[in-house]
Amino acid sequence: MKDQLLKALVCQGRVRLYIARTTDLVQEARDRFDLYPCASAALGRTLSVGTMMGSMLKSDQEMLTITINGHGPIGTVMVDAYANGNVRGFVSNPHVPTQKNENGHLDVGGVVGTNGTLTVTKDLHMEENWTGTVALQSGEIGEDFAYYFTLSEQIPTAVDVGVLVAPDHNIVSSGAMIIQMLPDATETDISICEHVLQGLKPMSQIMQEYDDSSLEQLAIDMFEDVQILSTQAIQYWCPCSKERMARALSTIADRDLEAMIHEDHGAEVTCNFCNEVYQFSEQELVDILEMKHATRS
Repeated sequence: MKDQLLKALVCQGRVRLYIARTTDLVQEARDRFDLYPCASAALGRTLSVGTMMGSMLKSDQEMLTITINGHGPIGTVMVDAYANGNVRGFVSNPHVPTQKNENGHLDVGGVVGTNGTLTVTKDLHMEENWTGTVALQSGEIGEDFAYYFTLSEQIPTAVDVGVLVAPDHNIVSSGAMIIQMLPDATETDISICEHVLQGLKPMSQIMQEYDDSSLEQLAIDMFEDVQILSTQAIQYWCPCSKERMARALSTIADRDLEAMIHEDHGAEVTCNFCNEVYQFSEQELVDILEMKHATRS
């Protein structure tokens, strides 16, 4: 099945449910950056949660940025998420050495670290962006986002996320789920959700088992009453272009542009978020410099 995001209500509408299948988009991230397994797991988990968080935005003009830095060997994990559920992201060290925990699983918390923060910055097209920051709890991503929702947005939330990486570094399966208590949720609703969560298999295994089924069926199998609100396709998507890179080049100092023209005879610009490479010829750089001068006149 293709990547998809489902939104639903359960427990007579008192609990919000999000489920995302993200195998293809995490595979694309792996391919674009040649991610090693721990990097795939860390970035993949963040992309998976990001796609659901982006879909919580109210306007197509809004977006949010997730920044995780636990001062571990992977460095920074950064993800941009959009209102349509599309995401993009990168890690500072895509080739972080593979670490395993005592259970033999990828040690995401070990490579991310815990001596740092998770920050969510929302661009809501207002005068100032909204920012929420929490201390990392485990570096395992899911627990850290649950803590963020509960503390920063004051919404009791459970987050389950998983990425299964094959020995050849390809992505076998990836997905995530968010369960949020709405203000009128009861103690019984909380108990039901806790019971469901306790009985769940690892999220990556669930995505494997439901690969030929719909996310609607997964939601129905989890809860007795499900009101499906929407399903939508999601993907790894970056809005970069050569035109945008040209505008970025126009912001650098004249002397640096002149050095690119006369010494390098061109420039190569790489997008941090998708690793796409854009080539600029000497003449194109001359045109950018002349345009800068013209706008000052």
